[in-house]
Amino acid sequence: MPSHLSADRPAAQPPGRGSVDALISQTRRLKGDVDAVRRDAAGEGSDHPRERWQRALYDLALHQLSDLDEHLAQLRDGPPPTVAPEPTAPPQGSLLSRVGSAEWNLLTDEASWSGELYQILGRDPAAPPLTLDELPSLVVDEDRPTLTAMVTHCLVDARPIDGEFRITRRGGDVRTVHMMGEPVLDTDGSTASMWAVLRDVSELRRSQRAVSETRDSLHHRQEAARSEQRLAVELQEAVLPPWRGSLRLPHRGPRTLDLASRHLPASMNTMIGGDWYDALELNDGETLLSVGDLTGQGVGVTSNMTMLLGAVRGMAMAGAQPGQLMAWLNQLLDATVQPALGSAVCCRYRPATRTLAWAQAGHPAPLLFRDGTGRALNAPDGVLLGATSGAAYGQAEETLQVGDLLLLHTDGLVPGHTGSAAANLLLGLAPRLTGNRTAEDCVRTVAEEFGESDREDNACVLVARVMA
Repeated sequence: MPSHLSADRPAAQPPGRGSVDALISQTRRLKGDVDAVRRDAAGEGSDHPRERWQRALYDLALHQLSDLDEHLAQLRDGPPPTVAPEPTAPPQGSLLSRVGSAEWNLLTDEASWSGELYQILGRDPAAPPLTLDELPSLVVDEDRPTLTAMVTHCLVDARPIDGEFRITRRGGDVRTVHMMGEPVLDTDGSTASMWAVLRDVSELRRSQRAVSETRDSLHHRQEAARSEQRLAVELQEAVLPPWRGSLRLPHRGPRTLDLASRHLPASMNTMIGGDWYDALELNDGETLLSVGDLTGQGVGVTSNMTMLLGAVRGMAMAGAQPGQLMAWLNQLLDATVQPALGSAVCCRYRPATRTLAWAQAGHPAPLLFRDGTGRALNAPDGVLLGATSGAAYGQAEETLQVGDLLLLHTDGLVPGHTGSAAANLLLGLAPRLTGNRTAEDCVRTVAEEFGESDREDNACVLVARVMA
């Protein structure tokens, strides 16, 4: 806004019509571009907080461009009459009403309002304009000190006015008004009158609040997800096998297996998934190895995983062989609502004979690497998990040799590949894996090959090398 006006200062010349028309054309082109981007981004109208926030911002930007178009048109067409008998209503959905203007003469105590100002303030155009002393009667009680301070600073200290206050129109409708004004000085420098423009910014403020609220909702949702992630990690670290480094078993005799494992999180997902691995030395000197996944994500799946692993360990400690363990686990899950097991493979290694007994339920078969080559173990006959409670699971056995490498993994280990396609890619690592000295080196090789790729799902890998 320009500096203080003088009462005898000549009126400024209006801008050239051509230059304002050019601005109007640019504004309308920009509005069309924004509207096109909004339609492309709208998709199917998701109600996710981020999509609601984006839609609110697009709507706000379009409303403001529409109002800029209208204000530039007013600037091009020149000022309206001082009083219009029937002021026109603003366009439907406009955030800003047409700008109204007023001038209060301090020497004569006269006031003059434009027709738009009558409409903005909800006053009868036939009624006389309110004086500065009467204007606060329209303002809500809490905002009257704000208006009084603005007017006082303008008249006494010659400061420009730039502030907002709420008014109550006929019928109780409360609106927010933005007022900008200046003192008009006479020849001796004293204030002769005050000039101001006012606009209704109620819809603008409402749209800005909607943007703020949707942004806050998105922020709170993200914070809740991060809190759930932290809680899930803490629970897993407290009750599940460690997901870093080697699985260390308490050895009561010669070390028979070198074990290592790794959990590879989904690159686009901050939630903990239901993939697990486990190793347990049993009372008879044998070793239980298991890998699998539960359906679902988040904190709830952690408690389900704890219950399932407890059941698997308990049945194995009681002497259940892999096929029988799978059948009992199927009966247990068939009788409960949760957890929901997606797939699993269970192995029991007998060091005395170097025999691996194993069973599977809808899960990739273990991979065996020996002398620079690898193969998938032949799957035992049986049924998939989720069949009738009396289902029997086949069990297969494989005789291992010193130096053999056994690899168990969940189905999401190789991004973009499942089943035999994933197995073939893993088997292609045979020369590198069999050349590694330790199980940890093997896990590191797998992680370097497949861990850095974008993966949609969490994955686990467990490696066991036969030591003796």
